[in-house]
Amino acid sequence: MDGENEKWELRLYVAGKTTKSVTALSNLKRYCEKHLKDKYIIEVIDLLVQPQLAEGDQILAIPTLVKKVPEPIRKIIGDLSNEEKVLVGLNIRPAAKVQ
Repeated sequence: MDGENEKWELRLYVAGKTTKSVTALSNLKRYCEKHLKDKYIIEVIDLLVQPQLAEGDQILAIPTLVKKVPEPIRKIIGDLSNEEKVLVGLNIRPAAKVQ
């Protein structure tokens, strides 16, 4: 599959419907619609329901976003409120060069 048609697979780990978890999902959806329109899949995993799934991605804090595809795998912890940090962290946007 070429890069143009590649789907971004994003997994958001939360623990229930906390303010931080809801904010993280809302922010993530907004960024994806803006920067990855029609090229993303978001899987939300509630660790209160499926705690065993935390081990696979070595989740230590919540909410945590894991970018599975395209590689490399990346993790971002927190409510994802800093758009620039999220976009750079996911490799959607290159880090700004410091002058």
